[in-house]
Amino acid sequence: MDTRQGSVKEPDRKLLRVLSGERLWPPPIWMMRQAGRYLPEYRQVRAKAGSFLELCYNPELATEVTLQPIRRFGFDAAILFSDILVVPDGLGQKVSFVEGEGPRLELTPLDRLAALDPTTLVGRLAPVYETVTAIRAALPAETTLLGFAGAPWTLATYMIAGGGTSDQLPARQAAQRRRDEFERLIDVLVEATIHHLVAQLEAGADAVQLFDTWAGSLDDADFTDFVVAPTRRIVMAVRARVPGARIIGFPKGAGGHLARFVRETGVDAVGVDWQASLDHVAAEVQPLAAVQGNLDPLRLVTGGDGLDAAIDRILDRLGQGRLIFNLGHGITPDGDVANVSRMIERVRSRQ
Repeated sequence: MDTRQGSVKEPDRKLLRVLSGERLWPPPIWMMRQAGRYLPEYRQVRAKAGSFLELCYNPELATEVTLQPIRRFGFDAAILFSDILVVPDGLGQKVSFVEGEGPRLELTPLDRLAALDPTTLVGRLAPVYETVTAIRAALPAETTLLGFAGAPWTLATYMIAGGGTSDQLPARQAAQRRRDEFERLIDVLVEATIHHLVAQLEAGADAVQLFDTWAGSLDDADFTDFVVAPTRRIVMAVRARVPGARIIGFPKGAGGHLARFVRETGVDAVGVDWQASLDHVAAEVQPLAAVQGNLDPLRLVTGGDGLDAAIDRILDRLGQGRLIFNLGHGITPDGDVANVSRMIERVRSRQ
């Protein structure tokens, strides 16, 4: 207690400070998919959870696996253990996960998808928001809690195809051949995503991230229509309901679109995948917002001097501006726990 002010001192959440405009050195660090299959303690919980979605909807177990990498590594942020596909599941399109194959979504005609009701989502996903509250209560005070959602374009690719595809062709064809219906689906997903992110912020998340995993599959015009415009609508609406909300955008594969994405959406930070040019990011993107990334997840498999050199390149080229150290995508199941520890130590020991 600060007796001079008569109030409790605010916790020093470093990642939140960067999102709010500060440059910190060394930069805060967390890792996409940091709660996951590369951890033996996660695999133990997963084995007793039932299905993957049952784990996502079990507040006790989802809280536990969210906390595991914080206990082990002391990351500066925890991210809610969930999945982007809880949104279509919450909208009424049945979702399941096939071991070794990935997600399966009930094949549904586009006109029916476009008619889904986004107002039903929050009630159906109540266990997810219960998890957020439980995580915040259990986290160290200095650890930032991130919520997240899949962006509308990426969600649409799964919903239309009934699962993951290599080229997102079903959704791209629908966007061109049945534009009106596809745009209505995007509208549904924009509204659903707004509800989902606001509910997480109100439940205790400090900030949220919007994952647009398949943004790089679109041409320039469709990138504007289905990535930039929906993200801008989401950012504006979330901040209207939660003033000052901090939002990270991650349009994977955006490349030369990154600076425009930041300028036109208003995100506080942008995730950068490992294929992006660090010189381009430093010169064109970082002056506009904090950047997050962009270590190749393969480096946490191979390790060694190559891992150290890759970390140093990111710190050397992006360390003069606002940086959140992270991967260029999620850690893979064969990521080495020892290499994760080595990464964290190297980032935090830089002078």
